[in-house]
Amino acid sequence: MEIQWVNGQYSEDKRIFDSEMEVYEWTHSLYTDISLYLFREQNVGYATPDEKVIDFLTELLPQWADHLNLQLIVHKDKVEENGKYIYRIWTSQVEKIDGRDGKG
Repeated sequence: MEIQWVNGQYSEDKRIFDSEMEVYEWTHSLYTDISLYLFREQNVGYATPDEKVIDFLTELLPQWADHLNLQLIVHKDKVEENGKYIYRIWTSQVEKIDGRDGKG
């Protein structure tokens, strides 16, 4: 499964935010980057040392997909890199069966 990772282009990607308001603003600012891949029905992911960002994106990704009339699965994990934890979240598309969305 190929995943388009949108992190790495902003200094905030490696930041641990102090408040939920900062996390709220940051995660909502990622909409343009993430929705571009969602619109193209490509798997998209984001990685950060701040677990709060992943928690917010866990709620937002399904909402954003719903606005685009898409169904997706959200995956999360935690990996260790250079002695620090990195939290990751990514999507996978729900497979369509005979032109339908797999709901039966």
